[in-house]
Amino acid sequence: MIVATFSLRLLFLHAFLVASLAPAYAQISTPNTKDQSASTAKSNLKAADAAFRAGSAAYQRNDLHTAHVEFAKLVKLAPTVAAGHTAYGTVLLAEGDLRSAVTELELAHKLDSWDATAISNLGLAYTQLRDYAKAVKLFQLLSGSDTKSPQPLAPEIAIAYATSLAAIAEIDAARKQLEFALTASPDDTALHDALGALLAQHEQYDQAVTQFQQAIALDPSLASAHFHLGSVFLNRHELAPAVLELTEANTLAKQNVEYALQLGRALRASHQDEAAIILLRHTLVLAPSSLDVKYELALTLQASGNVREALPLFQEIATARPQDAGVLINLGLAHVQQGDAKGAIPLYLRALKFDSNNATLREDMGVAYLQQNDLDHAIEQFRAGLADEPDNPQLHYDLGLAFKLKDNLPPAIAELEQAAKLDPQLPDPHYTLGVLYMQSGRFNESQAELERAVALRPEHGDAWALLGNVCKQNEDPAKAIVALHHAIELLPDQPSPHITLAAILSQQGDTSGAAAERKKAADLSRVAISRQRSNFALDSGRLLLKRGQLSEAIGQLQTAIAADPNYAEPHAVLADALAQQGNNADAAIERQKAQKLAQTSSTPANHP
Repeated sequence: MIVATFSLRLLFLHAFLVASLAPAYAQISTPNTKDQSASTAKSNLKAADAAFRAGSAAYQRNDLHTAHVEFAKLVKLAPTVAAGHTAYGTVLLAEGDLRSAVTELELAHKLDSWDATAISNLGLAYTQLRDYAKAVKLFQLLSGSDTKSPQPLAPEIAIAYATSLAAIAEIDAARKQLEFALTASPDDTALHDALGALLAQHEQYDQAVTQFQQAIALDPSLASAHFHLGSVFLNRHELAPAVLELTEANTLAKQNVEYALQLGRALRASHQDEAAIILLRHTLVLAPSSLDVKYELALTLQASGNVREALPLFQEIATARPQDAGVLINLGLAHVQQGDAKGAIPLYLRALKFDSNNATLREDMGVAYLQQNDLDHAIEQFRAGLADEPDNPQLHYDLGLAFKLKDNLPPAIAELEQAAKLDPQLPDPHYTLGVLYMQSGRFNESQAELERAVALRPEHGDAWALLGNVCKQNEDPAKAIVALHHAIELLPDQPSPHITLAAILSQQGDTSGAAAERKKAADLSRVAISRQRSNFALDSGRLLLKRGQLSEAIGQLQTAIAADPNYAEPHAVLADALAQQGNNADAAIERQKAQKLAQTSSTPANHP
């Protein structure tokens, strides 16, 4: 929902004050006590007039402090004059002292029930204090809405009136008030913006967009209209125009934290995580204590894969908002993403106390149990989620996967088929069904599911490799060869697609082609064995390094490099170990090797 943020100008009608105070000063000349002299009365009148003029001049040049001092004198000198209290109340309102402003303005209204400035500013004060019912009564009096000939209010007053009406659920009346004000001020950008915000709050987005666009056409520099328009686009998941409008709002009002925060949300939603992170880091400098900015930054870091940096931010927010289920869920997810399901589950259990019917929470909790290989509790959570959202395809998939891991194939297949039916565009159910059908000997059905899986996710190397195997079983060598070539391209370090391809080529009589593929498979197998040996030595070296056994660690890291010289990671860890030993020259050489190998090494594009 869009929150309308109106800039309500304070009304201070100089001419009205002059007209009100002049005859009222005559009251001061009438002695209130027997011993009050005419000269004292004359002196008071002169002092009151001077205070009024000095306060008025100060207010006009926005010198609120001087205006405050002078009008405070005025109400003491002329306590029964309504206009003095109106002036003092207006300054207090401008200073943000709402309670004191209300006291003065209520007194002014009591002294003169037709003081329009007092009514206007008292209504504004009530609106800012969220005492909307009182504000509405005053604005009704001001507009004459209970008469046969109501008058359009000034734009800022109409906006406050509409805000108060909307707050007490008088939505139609609020809209009519703004539309009525527009009849008198059709080119007022604030009125168009306010009407658009009201419409957007009640999801009348098309009409809201028209109002925001009209406001922008009248004043392209109106930041709030760009903000509201961008927010509507974001709510409608129209991400490109949302980013465009919110960027413009942020450019026009660089210090506005809410504008920057909303732009960050739009950038994250459109997968522009890097730009969002840069923006939110800058915004956090502007508002270092803002939990909202920290939370959005944490969500964006999490979405970008930087869970390590997101985790402490989530922890800080969870401490400040211990009953916020959404924060607890995302903190739990961060733990799961780091492989710490044990740390996530207590957070999910806390979140359940505040939001027990959240299907996403149940799904995340089930995934945490899956990570711990606690399949029964995972199934329990997935089923609880489906009780709340029976048509959730992801939950059906997760439940099917849990059954598969328990080797309970009939319910696994049923859940996966349901997931594929509910969302045919999800690739994972098709891939997993392909695996299960193959394991059940249903090769034709397996091939059909795997073909859907690779169509939906062409970069899925394992799916291509499995499809090649299944097509071979179905005696469809042409499709098998195509699939295996895709698998080899996506999984360049895997020997198994070469082995399957060699078998097909051999069946076709291509002896030399088959021999070449077997050689590639053998070479890759040797590399894989070397990598395993290297990883074993690398893990041992890291452990020794952590224990402070520097010489032993260096020996293990050198063994890791000897097992697989083209593996970047052992070189990088050895560089750190050598640096700790004080051997900076050799450390620099190893670090250079690590960087060069990291740049030239290929990363598999498969994300099964």
